[in-house]
Amino acid sequence: MKFSKQTMIAIGAIAITGALVFSFLPFSPGISFALGVVTAVLAINHLQNTQPLTSNPDTPQSSKTLYVGNLPYRANENEVKKLFSEHGEVFAVRLMKDKRTGKRRGFGFVVMNSNDADTAIEQLNNKEYGQRTLKVREANEPKASDTLETE
Repeated sequence: MKFSKQTMIAIGAIAITGALVFSFLPFSPGISFALGVVTAVLAINHLQNTQPLTSNPDTPQSSKTLYVGNLPYRANENEVKKLFSEHGEVFAVRLMKDKRTGKRRGFGFVVMNSNDADTAIEQLNNKEYGQRTLKVREANEPKASDTLETE
């Protein structure tokens, strides 16, 4: 069983506390300390096993970026996020607009949980939205361009 430095410090602190508690019993200080260590390891092992996997900050959720084309020009990020949220967890929405005019370009990108992205593509590709037929697919790698600007 591997423990991080922080966990080892916690084990030590709990072990010393356990040794103090067990010192009131008729045991030698060495046995009290050993009982404190065993109690600390069992307690921390139990706590680590009962925490849900999603609350672990060391495991980032994987995501996919989807290209969404043929969007109505009046669509905004909140509307698009609401549409895609019906099919899974949405992390971000970026609708593109022309840098010079500031007008929307009719396409954007949605960052979703990888597990939900394929479902969203199947459900929303070629679906009518705002009197336009959406085109949804997995986005290509971003290219450097100074003609685009996000809202």
